[in-house]
Amino acid sequence: MADIFPFRALRYNPQLVSASQAVTQPYDKISPAMQEGYYAASPYNLVRIILGRQEEQDNTEHNVYSRAAAYFRDWRAQGVLRQDAEPCIYAYSERFQSPGTGKELERRGFIALGRIEDYLAKVVFRHEQTLAKPKADRLQLLRATRAHFGQIFMLYEGRAEVDSLLMASTQRDPEIEVTDEYSVVHRVWAISEPAVIQAVRERMRDERLIIADGHHRYETALNYRNERREANSGSSGDAPHEFLMMTFVSMNSPELLILPTHRVVHGIAGFSADEFVSKSGEFFQVEEVDPAIDPARATAVLREKGASGTALLAVKRTRALLLHHPKAAGAQFFAGLSPRQQALDVVQLHKCLLEGVLNLSEESIRNQQNISYVRDTGEALEQVRTGKADVVFLMNPCRVEQVRDVAFAGEVMPQKSTDFYPKLLSGLTIYALE
Repeated sequence: MADIFPFRALRYNPQLVSASQAVTQPYDKISPAMQEGYYAASPYNLVRIILGRQEEQDNTEHNVYSRAAAYFRDWRAQGVLRQDAEPCIYAYSERFQSPGTGKELERRGFIALGRIEDYLAKVVFRHEQTLAKPKADRLQLLRATRAHFGQIFMLYEGRAEVDSLLMASTQRDPEIEVTDEYSVVHRVWAISEPAVIQAVRERMRDERLIIADGHHRYETALNYRNERREANSGSSGDAPHEFLMMTFVSMNSPELLILPTHRVVHGIAGFSADEFVSKSGEFFQVEEVDPAIDPARATAVLREKGASGTALLAVKRTRALLLHHPKAAGAQFFAGLSPRQQALDVVQLHKCLLEGVLNLSEESIRNQQNISYVRDTGEALEQVRTGKADVVFLMNPCRVEQVRDVAFAGEVMPQKSTDFYPKLLSGLTIYALE
């Protein structure tokens, strides 16, 4: 079912620029401070293409997208980006410490082209909702550059056979080794042996794929493919726009790590802590906990209570509440949602608390009008304790099995339900459509 192909990637020429000075985190994980740092790191840093600076004189003809296309064209002409001589798949290793535990882990996968499939074909499955604005932005960039600079993070069910096929090729020094700003060591090996590539392709043929990260970019590529098909009066077979650069990682890998994404709520008119406590008690069992709870204790409390079901920590400036064991009253918010979705902590949070108690609409949540998303527990607590937020909701991470079951059932979770760690760096390999 999954159609996998090798390709001749464009890669940074180490004789002209170090990859460590040129590659970046995914575009949607780049803060303004990180953007500035990337600009300073090298004149060839990929940020100029995937998240360029706005300029006062920008207009419909001269803007971040036209500059991105010019950079990409010039870097290729200058030899800053070189295309591999042979089609390859690329083994990809990430060595990292698990946040919170410090445990050393190594996640392995491989980069290749995957055929872009409509969701109805039931080959590629999504698990999160997407937003129109990011897709419009990425589509303009793709039209301008006609290239993909980061990989879609894809999960597949198998593991051992593919790992063993790639293992021999990763006993040598990698073509690329980069340590990123989170101390994650990224290593890439180009594998051009036809027998290995064919064996991997055959092993992956029966796989169904789940988008772990990159929903917006996948759907952007799908929209672009449809544009090109329409321009060409139908299907384009094996044209370059029919494919997308993907990193494939086994969902059975014990090194596959999902972190929680906490909700920070702010700007609620007339927010009342007492009223919030009273209303929350209609939908959950509520326990008061130490309002000075620290990040380590918060994580431990959530893990312990979450072992038996839903567990959320609502922290306000002077109070902290452990919410667990949802009550029947919450059923009024779950129309159209399956039992597997209702069992998700993030759905309980969004439907019962954000929408039911705080009266935030789905649209306002999608547009992040009163909500922001924070990975770090300490940062979330600091925001509420310094008065920058009305309340923060701390969560346990979603489990891989939950992602799998929701996705294969054709259902979706709220946005920002999962945070797969670490991220795949952009610019390690580049797929040019022309």
